[in-house]
Amino acid sequence: MNRLQVLLLIFFSSTLSIFTIQAQAKKKIEIEYAGKLTIDQKNFPDAKVLTRDDKQQVHIKHGGANMWCDKAFHYAQENFIEAYGNVIVKQGDTINMNAKYVEYSGITELAFASGDVVLTDPNSTISSDTLYFDRNKQQAFYQSGGTVVKDSSGTITSTIGRYYMNAKKYQFVNDVVLVNKESTINSDYFDFYSDTGHAYLFGPSTITTETSKTYCEKGFYDTENKTGYALKNAKIDYDNREIEGDSLYFDNNRSFASATNNITVTDTINKSIIRGHYAEVYKEKDSLFITKRALAITIQENDSIYMHADKIMVTGEPENRMINAYYKAKIYKSDLSGKADSIISNQKTGLTKLINISEFTTGDKFSVNRKPIMWNIENQMTGDTIHLFSNNETEKIDSLVVFENAFIISKDSISENGYNQINGKRLVGLFNDKSELNQVDITKNAQSIFYARNDEQELIGIDKAKSGSISILFAEGAIESYSRFNQVDGSLYPESRYPKKELLLKGFDWRDSERPRSVEDLFKDDEPFELPVIKGLDAYIPQEDFFDEGMMERVEEAKTKTTLQKDEVSKAARNIPERVKIRQDSLTQPSKLTKASPPQRK
Repeated sequence: MNRLQVLLLIFFSSTLSIFTIQAQAKKKIEIEYAGKLTIDQKNFPDAKVLTRDDKQQVHIKHGGANMWCDKAFHYAQENFIEAYGNVIVKQGDTINMNAKYVEYSGITELAFASGDVVLTDPNSTISSDTLYFDRNKQQAFYQSGGTVVKDSSGTITSTIGRYYMNAKKYQFVNDVVLVNKESTINSDYFDFYSDTGHAYLFGPSTITTETSKTYCEKGFYDTENKTGYALKNAKIDYDNREIEGDSLYFDNNRSFASATNNITVTDTINKSIIRGHYAEVYKEKDSLFITKRALAITIQENDSIYMHADKIMVTGEPENRMINAYYKAKIYKSDLSGKADSIISNQKTGLTKLINISEFTTGDKFSVNRKPIMWNIENQMTGDTIHLFSNNETEKIDSLVVFENAFIISKDSISENGYNQINGKRLVGLFNDKSELNQVDITKNAQSIFYARNDEQELIGIDKAKSGSISILFAEGAIESYSRFNQVDGSLYPESRYPKKELLLKGFDWRDSERPRSVEDLFKDDEPFELPVIKGLDAYIPQEDFFDEGMMERVEEAKTKTTLQKDEVSKAARNIPERVKIRQDSLTQPSKLTKASPPQRK
């Protein structure tokens, strides 16, 4: 080894020694002030007993942190302090902790506080009976119940709580409850960011306000702006309305909610259900809008009524609620169905209107629709407007009225191309207890073509006539008898002599192929639809053990260093006292609650 190598070796060895000494010195706990210092070799052979005076508390410093207390036991060789009475710990200008008792190791930089513990930073305050504070990782932890307060967000309580100071993030586990003036949140797993007031909910969770209750098993809530969204088994209860969907957005400032994918809105008062894949609900306005395969269901004991359209709106207070279906609206009941540009149903009066909007636009497409139409048994009825009347008590259809250009058609039971037809200005139909047309009256300028048959269903002839009005009686959907009033003319022709050009009345439009014969048929004319992909929230990430391997390595390192220091001083091998390890029983056998388990997946 030449001289230069020797000099370099000496230089680096000296430099390393200086850095080691400085690092060790930096980690030493310093006594800044004590009113009285006592050495009690009998009771506390390894400690200096520090006591405050009348003017000032004991002041201790370590690595940028300051501690004040009424009394302290300082174990210099172990670099450890026990502080009693009105303990205050400050770290920089941000972290302040108060407690009745604090243990702190200058080697591991772990603190254990107990007795009315309060830790504050600029964003929030933690209160607990016991609290662990790891200055190395800048984390605080409690596992036997605690409370966090953020003025603008509210008060949060939980069994387990962990604060990641650098990220301003809390993770709460077990019996988590957030309470503020506007709402109460209950959850199993709850991540909270104190600087923004953002909360992430995992596991069965509810957000309750004065006017609503939201349930989900994964969700987000902005506690300051009172907005959020719910996922996984999500549901919002607005008094008399329950909203369910794959994704629900809500704004509690406006009592507003929107839903996406697989939506069901249940009206618990009016016994109706609305379904679709996009919806908006304004509770204060008693308004609901739904689209994308929208379907309204009025629940009846024996036979529910289904209504479908491009868009459905439900408005009005519960006792006077209106359902408005518009653009390609359809209605279906096992014995009745219909189509119109728009269908309006008043759930209080039982009146349903089928309205013709002869011209309308949908998006950038211009469309012209045909007249409103209804089918009952074998009868087809059309007109400019159709009104259908139901009895809310019996839940049965009473009657219908067709206004302007009324036209009723039924196919003859035998003739392949034969149709019974009546038209006039207005049609009034009455239904029997089976919701079948029992009687139809057509008034003003009535025209008719009937295929007249005897009891054996043999064709007698084709009856064509004009009259002021016509009254028809039906039996099981077929014409049983009819009467003409103020007849102008009429003839009964043998089928062979009937003019072929006059087999159909003016305005004849047989639309049997359009007739919905099932609930599924209501959607057969819709364009193909694919559900949009919902991004959702990241999966829950459970806490790692607060008392993890890294911490235990620090504890073992502290034990080793302290033992070596004592060996150098006393030449006697002694074990490190239990207190140096910060509640060794808690560290080596921490409670099962120290690690948050993920929510159960269904």
